Amino acid sequence: MRQKVYAILGCIGLIIFLFSVTSAQKSSSQLKNNKKKIEQDILQTQKLLNETKKNKNATLQQAALLRKQIANRENLIYEINNELYEMELEMDANEETIKELDKKLEYMKTDYSRIVYMAYKNRRSTDKLTFLLSAKNFNQMYQRIKYYTLFSLKVKDQVQEIEQVQNEIKQSNNELTAIKEGKVVLLDGKEKELRQLEIDRKAKNATANQLKKKENQLANELKKKEKKRRELDLAIKKAIEQEIMAANAKRNANKSGSNKSSGSSKGTSTEILLTPEEKIISTNFQNNKGLLPWPVAKGRTIVEYGKRPHPDVPSVTIDNKGIDILVEANEPVRAVFNGVVTATLDLMGSKVVMIRHGEYITVYQNLATVTVKKGDNVKSKQNIGTVAKTSGSSTYELHFEVWKNKVNLNPSSWIASR
Repeated sequence: MRQKVYAILGCIGLIIFLFSVTSAQKSSSQLKNNKKKIEQDILQTQKLLNETKKNKNATLQQAALLRKQIANRENLIYEINNELYEMELEMDANEETIKELDKKLEYMKTDYSRIVYMAYKNRRSTDKLTFLLSAKNFNQMYQRIKYYTLFSLKVKDQVQEIEQVQNEIKQSNNELTAIKEGKVVLLDGKEKELRQLEIDRKAKNATANQLKKKENQLANELKKKEKKRRELDLAIKKAIEQEIMAANAKRNANKSGSNKSSGSSKGTSTEILLTPEEKIISTNFQNNKGLLPWPVAKGRTIVEYGKRPHPDVPSVTIDNKGIDILVEANEPVRAVFNGVVTATLDLMGSKVVMIRHGEYITVYQNLATVTVKKGDNVKSKQNIGTVAKTSGSSTYELHFEVWKNKVNLNPSSWIASR
């Protein structure tokens, strides 16, 4: 009876342990993936920071990248803390398992000792053969043979179970040692990141102080840049309106006389009339919201979408119709989705490519080279050019926008998170 109770308790404990280990492994794997991703972000951002530092003077790009880097390191430290917590749980689980296995081993050894002692105590002066032959009848002889066989198997099984439990204890101890060693490495990494975080914060403060000294100069430069941005925004909006009108005119020209008249309806001036094929592309684009690839393989957003005071020069309000992505030199620009090139423009010295995806239009501005032309069909991630230098700077920035007909959208909501 007692053996059955131990067996049941052992099964329940094993199920709970396996469930907790599986959950911990999933959680630990996710934490490691998150940490690896952030570490890659830190390396990429540091490369861009090194490029901006070549200017020697503090720049707005440096300030933006330092803010990004500080956020990256804070996120990394947060993930390290989570991983350390998971390690503590794993260590506790392993230590508890070892305790339970030690108890089980102790019981099994006691039980085995009892069996051996009983065998010794009940030994006979006659040998086994004499004991069997002294049976009163054949049935009793069979029962005695069966008893010897079962007893031998019991002893053999008990020895094997003891060895198995000992191996499990050894394995758990090895796992516990590996976790403890990993924890030491992780703690060292955390200390390193904390030190680097303090360095980045000091660099950010020093950059902010330098920028403050030339705030008036920066304000004037930003105002000129914002003026140029507004002029570019108007030019892009006009190009989009022309594309809508041209697309609808082409669609109406292919219709019958009765349908042509509908082309003059109010909706045709603000929305693109889609063909069945274009509707499919448009729907697919919509369904991939938040999953679209970035317009560059590597880069960091340094100016977000929307209207707000500049973070380093509060006297200037910026109104960004897209996002600005800082990249390394000669970074290729790629289409974020299947579509057709509707325009390749040269606006105030800035090369622009516009790609239509049904009723959606993506805009790629500040290109040094363009490798596509109007009317070309492009695929997702297909290269369409390279990023140009930022005006008055040695850095390279891509300006990226997303439109739905005449409505300007936040690109960050459409591209995949990094």
